[in-house]
Amino acid sequence: MDLTLLYRGPLASCDYDCPYCPFAKRRDTPAQLRADRAALERFTAWASERSDDRLSILFTPWGEGLVRSWYRRALVELSHLPQVERVAIQTNLSCRIDWLADADPDALALWCTFHPGQTPYPRFLDKVERLVRAGVRFSVGIVGLPEHLASARQLRADLPDHVYLWVNAAEGHSYTEAQADVWTALDPLFPYSRHPHRSAGQPCRTGSRVLSVDGEGTVRRCHFVPEVLGNLYDGSYRTALAPRPCPRTECDCHIGYVHLETLPLYDVFAGGVLERIPAAPIRPDLAVPLGLPGSRPPATLSVTK
Repeated sequence: MDLTLLYRGPLASCDYDCPYCPFAKRRDTPAQLRADRAALERFTAWASERSDDRLSILFTPWGEGLVRSWYRRALVELSHLPQVERVAIQTNLSCRIDWLADADPDALALWCTFHPGQTPYPRFLDKVERLVRAGVRFSVGIVGLPEHLASARQLRADLPDHVYLWVNAAEGHSYTEAQADVWTALDPLFPYSRHPHRSAGQPCRTGSRVLSVDGEGTVRRCHFVPEVLGNLYDGSYRTALAPRPCPRTECDCHIGYVHLETLPLYDVFAGGVLERIPAAPIRPDLAVPLGLPGSRPPATLSVTK
């Protein structure tokens, strides 16, 4: 079985306190941290036993995982499993990164977000430069707020050309055409984030090839649909796997809409869906997709070869 798993355990603590973050913030107690560690170790042990499956794993913690030793250890262990094609995590990159030398660079990848006001820009850029020298696959992103524009432009100027800079539309924030054009000049795929995607009744890979897993092993089709498909550890989820249309009216988060079959994003991110790395450099002059709210002809979606 070829599965993509989005794992989110009970961890909710973060060393940042971004005012625009939609995730709940709290300080985890020692007991809660122990529970999160046990849940992650159980998940890692399960993955190590799936020798007949092909797994791709993205960790999407509410908080920051890589400041915790058990997440770093899990990524290293999973990266060396022959059945794990890719293991990635969303991170603010505040952790030390020397541990990456123990991981398999062909399997491990990072989805990094820069949060202005939470860490000095030179410190973040130094981490990025070290990732480049270490040969780690990664993307870098930022939330598209007006006060972040200068930082986003600086990032694009300082990042190597091959490193994709993505921009997430800020939750609850609307963009004029002129404002959207500014962000699209930095991230040609920004129009996908700018507006929610109509998803009701549309075919989606979640629920058949893509699954969400929580710390108890409860399996759902994605993070945004509460219906339970079964449990990972007793295998009950397997009988529920089947293509199914999306039950939500719309999908507005990248880790959700990237799996919609009505969008071409699996082709755009081929080989890098989990870490949000395009398969090839995207031509800014041709990347605004037709058919999206706010898109204007004669744009088409295209990648350079």
